Amino acid sequence: MLKATGATAAGVGVVHLAAAAPAAAAGPAYAHPGLLHTRADLDRMAAKVKAGAAPYAAGFAELTANRHAQSGWTANPQATVYRGAGSPQNYAILYNDVHAAYQNGLRYHVGGDEAHAETAVAILNAWSAKLTSLAGSADRFLAAGLYGYQIANAAELVRDRPDFELERFQKMLTSVFAPLSESFLTHHNNAVVTNYWPNWDLAALACVLATGVFCDDDRRVEQAVEYFKNGAGLGSVRNAVPVVHDDGLGEWLEAGRDQGHALLGVGLMGTVCEMAWNQGIDLYGHDDSRFLKGAQYVAKWSLGGDVPYTANTRKKGAIGGWSGTETASDAAAVDPTMTRPIWAMITNHYTKRRGLSAPYLTRIAAKASPEGGGGDYGPNSGGYDQLGFGTLAFTRERGIAGVGGSPAPSASTSGSAPTSASASTSGSASASASASTSGSAPASASASPSGSGAAAAGKAGDLAATGSSDAVAWSAATGVTALAGGLLLLRRRKRDARGE
Repeated sequence: MLKATGATAAGVGVVHLAAAAPAAAAGPAYAHPGLLHTRADLDRMAAKVKAGAAPYAAGFAELTANRHAQSGWTANPQATVYRGAGSPQNYAILYNDVHAAYQNGLRYHVGGDEAHAETAVAILNAWSAKLTSLAGSADRFLAAGLYGYQIANAAELVRDRPDFELERFQKMLTSVFAPLSESFLTHHNNAVVTNYWPNWDLAALACVLATGVFCDDDRRVEQAVEYFKNGAGLGSVRNAVPVVHDDGLGEWLEAGRDQGHALLGVGLMGTVCEMAWNQGIDLYGHDDSRFLKGAQYVAKWSLGGDVPYTANTRKKGAIGGWSGTETASDAAAVDPTMTRPIWAMITNHYTKRRGLSAPYLTRIAAKASPEGGGGDYGPNSGGYDQLGFGTLAFTRERGIAGVGGSPAPSASTSGSAPTSASASTSGSASASASASTSGSAPASASASPSGSGAAAAGKAGDLAATGSSDAVAWSAATGVTALAGGLLLLRRRKRDARGE
């Protein structure tokens, strides 16, 4: 088990976390609730909504208006869920039920109506009683990753309910979802390691980490943390953000593919960082806050700003079979109205918890507020890739959960020397020796792999008008700043210190 410690290292640019933040688990178990939402988070939401405070009230209104958040939703569990060409695809049944469970669980904690907790429990119990496998094309790995981390988060909201079948649910996570995600991170569907773009790794990472926390499993948590830092695939942070430019922006690899998939990747990396943070593990600040630099890059680009892009060529194909290369030479075109409910979580961490300046994140989060969730961003699977409702869930006051309970000091991030673009570059082609299948379209704005990519622009036009005045008032100073040294020294709970 990893946790933060409470001292300051001199002369090495390393800051240790005070015990108060992020939340660290007590004893051998992990903190619960402790995936995307801690007990303090849930209490904050409930208190702010009860007081009618902005922007929480607007965020809660988004939740209560969603059809998935209504008590009485009836689950439709399947024994086998299929995703991908050549199979009787039924994965939409799963993700709709998962979002209904999550939204009802969240609505219960904020509003207090027992009917919503009962609905969430009934949905989750129904699935754990019936689901035995995930199948299909390579897209089955996406199903395992995306819906695995999501269903674990839904269950975390009701895990202490006496009618929730906890052990049966844990068995489903560890026998149906997590094995596929672990297999993908290890073997990449028997493809060359650069074959799949970052979002594939990141979906698998999110599932493994969520399963590890939910099941109090050190091995899985440490596997996810190690892969985030040093994994060979494109989802590790140095491969997803292979170049840091002198202006402090970190080039997001999948910007060379299309906007929808880049947004998906940023949202998934933020999800991994937030779940880790709530267990005392700081991936947000790893490698001089490299994720901040990448998220700033994608935010600026998505707002229509010009960003540099270093041409790169990746190897693709199956080991011992078909092989080839593909080059991404420039950042793809963007639609400034395209959005996903990903920005509130990331922006609030860096600007409020850490007290850093992140002007592009600040602007795009204000534009996207109030964030909705599954069902609010179009009918296809891309609109269900994130759980959402960040305006409600992640808005926080400056200085809450910072180092020692206060904002972290600022220091320029431009001290990171630009790195080579040669660290593997893209990869999402299916690992079949034949032509590309799920998620393998070449870098173009029109690529849409099995619904996992293109985000619907269903919440465009009037977003800024309903945004929080507090959000708009956040600092928009030029440049990007970061925690001094950018690293938080993390120690194993039961072992010697892990080196960065």
